[in-house]
Amino acid sequence: MAVSIKDIARLAGVSHSTVSRALNHSPLIPLQTAERIQRIAAEQGYTASAVARSLVTRRTEAIGVVVTSIADPFNGEVVAGIEEVANREGYSVVLATSQADPRREMTVVRSFRERRVDGILVASSRLGAQYQPLSSELEAPIVLLNNQHPSELAHSVSIDNADGGLQATAHLLALGHRAIAYIGDEFGLHSDEARFLGFKSAMQQARIEIHPDFVVRGDGGQRGGKLRAAELLNLPQPPTAIFCYNDMTALGAISAIHAHGWQVGREVSVVGFDDLFFTASLQPPLTTFRQPKRELGNQAMELLLSILRGQGAERKVVIRGELVVRESTGQPYQAILSGKNLAAKS
Repeated sequence: MAVSIKDIARLAGVSHSTVSRALNHSPLIPLQTAERIQRIAAEQGYTASAVARSLVTRRTEAIGVVVTSIADPFNGEVVAGIEEVANREGYSVVLATSQADPRREMTVVRSFRERRVDGILVASSRLGAQYQPLSSELEAPIVLLNNQHPSELAHSVSIDNADGGLQATAHLLALGHRAIAYIGDEFGLHSDEARFLGFKSAMQQARIEIHPDFVVRGDGGQRGGKLRAAELLNLPQPPTAIFCYNDMTALGAISAIHAHGWQVGREVSVVGFDDLFFTASLQPPLTTFRQPKRELGNQAMELLLSILRGQGAERKVVIRGELVVRESTGQPYQAILSGKNLAAKS
């Protein structure tokens, strides 16, 4: 039979409220009395009810987390970073997916508040700006992580996507590439716009005009990357390098290059974005812009905790990543530069 606060109070010879305050480390209870009550509770195997505690503190010590998909390896590492901080601070994490559907995202966020979570983290939001009024309505702090919709919401954590696009393109330019293509995302995501802005900035700084046929957009996945890369390779003058919106797109581009009979890093260089777990194991290993995924999760959870503790002034945290150079990039292949047709190469 579970031991209750009433049982502890009877054994300690004090009131129920005194026991409750002592177990919650209230400064109103003398230290000696509090230690005696806590000792009795431990001896009796008392375990506080999370439900009962939440009724008193108005906190559930639970955080709602919304991600687009649990199958996405990027989200897995971000959630690991969130849980790392949450577990350390005694919070549990309730996870749900939006499937990149704005309506489903809104439904999930509202359901979280009905479960009385203390705060909500939304990764790769498709709603963005709608959270400004919603946060007040739900009476729960909301932090956006890598928001995909421009927003004035006070609290957000994101990667510097424009800097990543600039670094990736500058790397290709430094190798001698001038015919550089960009495979973006067709869904109008904020991260795609920022990465393309970085791409354009690097090309403008190098005073190189971007060929209109060299900017295409896929579905953000392997299939779209393969289709768009195949189109680029079949141009009369194909690019010597391709900067891809993300690693999954780059994976498709690499497949298209191999199917074309060309070598990645020799005939065509490829750069990705994210540095997912498989990138170092590809043949050849992929040059990519590394997003500090676990740190993104850490920072988002830390920001949410600071808000819950009343320390949350408006903050937009921007984290810089780093370019990881591997064998998928090299100097431009001279046969392509001279316009020779390599498509028939075995």
